[in-house]
Amino acid sequence: MSKIDRKFCIAPMMTHTDRHFRYFLRLISQRVMLYTEMLTTGALIHGDKNYFLAFNEEEHPLALQLGGSDPVAMAECALMAQDIGYDEVNINIGCPSDRVKSGQFGACLMANPVLVADCVQFMQSRVSIPVTIKTRIGIDEQDSYEELANFVQLVSQAGCKSFIIHARKALLNGLSPRQNREIPALKYDRVYAIKNDFPDLEIIINGGILTIEQCREHMHRVDGVMIGRAICNNPYLLASVDQDIFQESKPTVSRHEILQQYIEYIESQLSEDVYLSHMSRHILGLFQGQQGARAYRRLLSEKAYKPGAGIQVIKEAMQLVDAA
Repeated sequence: MSKIDRKFCIAPMMTHTDRHFRYFLRLISQRVMLYTEMLTTGALIHGDKNYFLAFNEEEHPLALQLGGSDPVAMAECALMAQDIGYDEVNINIGCPSDRVKSGQFGACLMANPVLVADCVQFMQSRVSIPVTIKTRIGIDEQDSYEELANFVQLVSQAGCKSFIIHARKALLNGLSPRQNREIPALKYDRVYAIKNDFPDLEIIINGGILTIEQCREHMHRVDGVMIGRAICNNPYLLASVDQDIFQESKPTVSRHEILQQYIEYIESQLSEDVYLSHMSRHILGLFQGQQGARAYRRLLSEKAYKPGAGIQVIKEAMQLVDAA
């Protein structure tokens, strides 16, 4: 099991944090904590668990994010994750989508902290790896600080010692998951207050964090940060994290060095019949803000999806940056 340090985490994001993206991010930072896309207990128990749980060894430290609400099923899936080599299992108590709500997991579980506590207790009875929670500060009209504190208290008493808290409540009716990332307003003070009132718990803050400087500011008040969409748009934001956040002395890697290493990975995956577009989409933002970035993105977007597209597409895109 890899050593876990949650000072800087990459958020689990559906359609984004697949194994290719996680491998790519690991080329930029060796220390950030990585999370999978959310996987449901149903998919793991009734589907191809080896396919769903597959990852590259280079991705450690790595957590599986799990969606579900049946304590027995959650414990069974946590054991699967431990057996295959994950370093942590994280329970999704934050997703507001209708599909997740109808399945009785995600943000709607904030209304049932006793059930969440039961899941944590069952899971921790089966595994030795940490079971953590990613949650919101509230849902709908259940959004007082007292209700959030009660949720944290009950779940922590069941054995959860690390909480990742998205600092806005979820609105379960009338808003899409995308809108729920922007509405209503963020309330960072709620998360700070949880850390103040539960000093022995590890509290990670999430929501609306866009820069390394903002991360540093939050870390004066909580134990760590989780950042998501900003990394999708500009993955090179991670380039200085090992040095600035984890106090590593090694030099930062250049964009070209990262891309050259990722090309080697792409070549190995192409030989296993993985489509180029499944991997190239993750590097569209690598040269964000650099000369030639627009032409680079355009070429990848136009050519990587064509039948038979290969590594030459990536090399052509690199040449456009070099020529700018």
